[in-house]
Amino acid sequence: MSKNIRKKKQDKKQKLHRLSYFSKTLNLLGTASPKLTFVWLILLFLQGILPAASVYLTRTLVNSLVFVTGGGVSTENIKIIIIPVLLMAGISVLMELLKSTSELVRSAQSEFVQDYISGLIHAQSVSIDYSCYESSEYNDRLTRAREGASNRCLSLLDNSGSLLQNSVTLLTMGAILIPYGIWLPIVLIASSLPAFLVILNLNKIRYNWSQRTTTDRRRLNYYETVMTYSMMAGEIRLFDLGLYFQEAFQRLRSKLRTENLNLIKKQTINRFFASMIAFLFSGAALVWMGRKVLLGTITLGDLALFYQAFNKGQNIIKAVINNLTTIYKNSLFIGNLFDFLQLKSLVVSPPKPQPIPQQLQQEIRFNQVSFRYPGCDRFVLKDFNLTIPAGKIVAIVGDNGAGKSTLIKLLCRFYDPETGGITLDNQDLRSFSLEELRQAISVLFQSPTPYFLTARENIALGDLTTQTNQAAIIAAAKASGIHQKIINLPQGYDTILGKWFPNGTDLSGGEWQRLALARAFLKQAKIIILDEPTSAMDPWAEFDWLERFRGLAKNQTSIVITHRFTLAMRADLIYVMRGGEIVESGNHEQLLAYNGLYAESWKKQMSNKSHNN
Repeated sequence: MSKNIRKKKQDKKQKLHRLSYFSKTLNLLGTASPKLTFVWLILLFLQGILPAASVYLTRTLVNSLVFVTGGGVSTENIKIIIIPVLLMAGISVLMELLKSTSELVRSAQSEFVQDYISGLIHAQSVSIDYSCYESSEYNDRLTRAREGASNRCLSLLDNSGSLLQNSVTLLTMGAILIPYGIWLPIVLIASSLPAFLVILNLNKIRYNWSQRTTTDRRRLNYYETVMTYSMMAGEIRLFDLGLYFQEAFQRLRSKLRTENLNLIKKQTINRFFASMIAFLFSGAALVWMGRKVLLGTITLGDLALFYQAFNKGQNIIKAVINNLTTIYKNSLFIGNLFDFLQLKSLVVSPPKPQPIPQQLQQEIRFNQVSFRYPGCDRFVLKDFNLTIPAGKIVAIVGDNGAGKSTLIKLLCRFYDPETGGITLDNQDLRSFSLEELRQAISVLFQSPTPYFLTARENIALGDLTTQTNQAAIIAAAKASGIHQKIINLPQGYDTILGKWFPNGTDLSGGEWQRLALARAFLKQAKIIILDEPTSAMDPWAEFDWLERFRGLAKNQTSIVITHRFTLAMRADLIYVMRGGEIVESGNHEQLLAYNGLYAESWKKQMSNKSHNN
């Protein structure tokens, strides 16, 4: 019993929470375009009043026609008819004018709303913790937020406006019906109540289905990406994987399609029975009014007015119910948007950040650092210690899974350690502004991001403050060894890179890495981190790249994570990692003399290299 009470309380709390989303959405829509929203509301109010005026004039017109019937075509008879006809025509023209103006305002409003909501999602996406992107739950949330967020907000805008307009019309229709019987407006509302309850329940079922199938729908998108994305096209063809992924897509699509069609079938049947109930109510009311006509207590004009008012009233109530249920449905889905926007970052700047050192004087130090990824029980690092002297090139080598890449993520504060700390010149990373810390670090990842922009823009991304400084961009390109390649492109530095857009030119893996190095040269960060920076280069290109890198790294603190001992041997200090621990350290000669893990791996790598040659 207590469990049921708790469930009811929880459901009630969720409903109130969803109502708050409705008010938040209206506030969001008003913020996106306040002036247009005000004009739109005035137009809706006027459109809500005019249908009742038209219905009311129907009685006058019908009674006038009855009065002049059989009287012949005369000036007097025409005068009696022409006035209500002209008034009704004027109302019709005015309604069309207001409708067209409202649609124009609504179209302009939708543009502002879509841009505003996209801006909110983009701002949250680039500011939320890095860890979120490694979480399936977060990706579900992001998908739900992005899935028609703008469209659902616009739908809510439309239905809220229609609700206002229809409510005004319904009130005026109710006022018209009251003189014929105070119970008529009650019958009008009661006839549509079953449909309201049916649609409300179905919308909740559909929302729950959508929430439950988010991961499956993301998997569908993944399968489609695998089959259509250029980076995967080679393996799909080489290993003949097309049919495998097509069948996986169709199996999952068939499952979702069957579930969706079952929901639609249930929705159709329930709506039919609700419509039949409404039909019985309206039929009973019309029989009652017909009896009054036969008894002579009302005129044909009264009957025409009643028929129009009751019929339109029913249609308006259906529209109001549809508005309310659509608003409810959209508020459920828009709740996903607000849930996403309310996610809070855990890795944040301190209230009073300390200034970051202009130049490292001492060292970067990992002090008793323990860390495990969210949702994982296994520690990647446990009581880990590491010292990186200022102004030196330090190489970190080790097998896959040793924890090398985790060091990058911690140093960039993508994550914070569970225990222990990381310091720059004895100041904890968490005491610095996130923006200043990351500005002081340049990372060349193993697979640089291919930005499908011009070559000039690609390099300028290293330091956006220099994007108009052509000389600095060219100097960075020359320093990285990519300048000659760029000037040989069809439009030189203005050539679009990649094949996504017209006239684009793709680069090799090694050339993309050189472009990333150019960004690093442009940024001139205090700390440089390289994650397998020459993995896509041949030995000759690697040697040239290393010489250029030493020029970049002069007097700066550099961390090189690599499997290539030909790269590691050029470092001032080498650390060997295994199982989240430092097991050996020293320079190349010292480690060879130690004859441990590094020496063993060096001999194997050199032996393989000689064998391959």
